[in-house]
Amino acid sequence: MDRSFRLTLTIVAATSLSLAAIAAEITTKKPADFTPVSPFLGAATTQTKSTSDAAFTLMATNALAEHQRPFFFGNRLFNTNWVIAPASVKSFDGLGPFFNRVSCSGCHNKDGRGRPPLSPDEKMESMLIRLSVPDATSTNGASPHPVYGDQLSEDAILGVKPEGKTKVTTSAISGKYGDGESYELSQPHYEIANLSYGDLGKGIMLSPRVAPQMIGLGLLEAVPAGALLANADPDDKDGDGISGRANEVLDPLTNTLQIGRFGWKANQPNLDAQNSGAANGDIGITNPLHKVENCAPAQADCLAAPVGGNEIDMSDKFFDKLNLYTRLLAVPAQRNPGDPDIIKGQQLFTSFGCSSCHNPTLATGAKAALPELENQIFHPFTDLLLHDMGKDLADNRPDNLATGSEWRTPPLWGIGLIQTVNGHNRLLHDGRARGSAEAILWHGGEAEIAREAFRNAPKSDRDALVAFLNSL
Repeated sequence: MDRSFRLTLTIVAATSLSLAAIAAEITTKKPADFTPVSPFLGAATTQTKSTSDAAFTLMATNALAEHQRPFFFGNRLFNTNWVIAPASVKSFDGLGPFFNRVSCSGCHNKDGRGRPPLSPDEKMESMLIRLSVPDATSTNGASPHPVYGDQLSEDAILGVKPEGKTKVTTSAISGKYGDGESYELSQPHYEIANLSYGDLGKGIMLSPRVAPQMIGLGLLEAVPAGALLANADPDDKDGDGISGRANEVLDPLTNTLQIGRFGWKANQPNLDAQNSGAANGDIGITNPLHKVENCAPAQADCLAAPVGGNEIDMSDKFFDKLNLYTRLLAVPAQRNPGDPDIIKGQQLFTSFGCSSCHNPTLATGAKAALPELENQIFHPFTDLLLHDMGKDLADNRPDNLATGSEWRTPPLWGIGLIQTVNGHNRLLHDGRARGSAEAILWHGGEAEIAREAFRNAPKSDRDALVAFLNSL
């Protein structure tokens, strides 16, 4: 947030005005030095060729010649359906025993975003449930379930019983904008049924997570840790009400603690860790960083299931190409950046305080996993930090240092193309929001003042802000 807005917020808050009055005061302020960000959101990686349903699948524009063939092989790996072992094609056998989908693209269709089931009987296709149980000996008070682990597996190979099935229902919450216009939010509720290995027990913590889009991940990975920490303010020393902080997680590559930057709670430090964990947890594929099948001692049928013919299901060579692919997926350019409503919308995005967490600009360092990603100034609209989003969005499940109400600020680039790519506009960690306006209205905690600024703004301003977000 611009210093002038921080000062304004401090002064207004000191007068003990209502939250709505504070938000109204913020909306009257416009940054004198406001300049729209470059429409090349992914810097030199940005693709300008497609706004079709293939918009998230393209290779970084600046990809080196020697990386183009591995990229397309990685694309094949991402979209390949793994099969049960033993199979005639040993390179792609080893599915399960437990899994949620048979390929990476099963959740990230067209490298895009998942959604929740639309009816109680619909299966989770691009979403999963994280699990924890209370544990007083753990540093954050929680541990994986002793039988079901940290993720519910809703499918399994022949001869192995799936762990369970999640039933999702919703209820309506009504509200009104400041001008009297009504809106309705959809509150999700989760029930796990058909448990195959015993009851979940008391105090179970559930956290629903939809699959995010895959674009720009290599850039986010290449931001130096020091730059992320420079934006953190865990004790809110500047008094602006924003207390972003970094998660700290174990890096399986180095066995050291590193800053988390991937996952809804920033619980993975790099793409090697993210991709290996997803391959093992979501598809049941062993790999260089997860060499053991995901079976608990109580799951005898899982332990007795056949395994692939190789030492690990995904070889080092395949794993490297998959990682390269996820690092070089291009970010689409902003659409219609010169439109007056879109420019106005970004001004409001700043003056409302949205940019305090959804930081428009980050920069990569001089060293990255790939040279195409080095020394890039790009525009993801995230700080990659944890923020308290209030009780309405809380899953009440800690994740490393993240509390039950903290979430990593998600990047906003590409959200205006999700409808085109994936046929829906479901946002937030569990997909409850049907579009950007609803997503904003769910914000609480550190984002409450920004939410109220939006809720109390004139309809023309609300529409302009949504138009800006849809241009990203």
